[in-house]
Amino acid sequence: MPLLKEKDRKFLKDEFEKNLKNEVKLVIFTSDEDCQYCTQTVQIAQELSELSDLIKVEIHKVGDELSKKWGIDKAPVTVVTTNDENANPRIKYIGIPMGYEFSSLVEDIRRVSRKDPELDDEVKQKLMQIDEPITIRVFVTPTCPYCPRAVGVAHKFAIANSNITGDMVESIEFPEWADQWGVSSVPHIVVNDDVQFVGAYPEDQFIDYVLEAYNHKINGKSKN
Repeated sequence: MPLLKEKDRKFLKDEFEKNLKNEVKLVIFTSDEDCQYCTQTVQIAQELSELSDLIKVEIHKVGDELSKKWGIDKAPVTVVTTNDENANPRIKYIGIPMGYEFSSLVEDIRRVSRKDPELDDEVKQKLMQIDEPITIRVFVTPTCPYCPRAVGVAHKFAIANSNITGDMVESIEFPEWADQWGVSSVPHIVVNDDVQFVGAYPEDQFIDYVLEAYNHKINGKSKN
């Protein structure tokens, strides 16, 4: 049974036809062990690929060569990337991208295809300062209407700067991970494991938290 309704398929097909420029690859990582939503996650990607020739799907198992190369040890995971030699795991959905997060996935497909993070110049200039690896984890739930905004910003930053990784983490699917960071409301954002905040902040405020984590990192290096 299809997950996408026919009216949604028609709308998305038209949107992809108007907005996609280059091929996008959805790389799905699944597992045979304790993965409640792996089948549905693969189905989502496949149904999206049916709507545009520019959307490709590649399916892997956690533990295979690519998962080890990309450091992926959970499932399901959806990576949105280019379909070329520059493919990378910087934009990830750890957990099923459904509910409100489906809109985030669609927007990421458009941005990656157009190679456009859709950021203001001032924010782009601040992002250019970051020359060390930064990971932004955005903990969400499928019923959170504010979460896609936070996920979108994290993923925009990852498109704009190759040193940044943006991970959406579905808190209900990964409760131990959420408990580790004291997630009690969403969106809950953790930057490089040492800067945390809650809320869907605008890009010009979000970047300040990212820069705070970056400064922690480089100052820590300078002391060693």
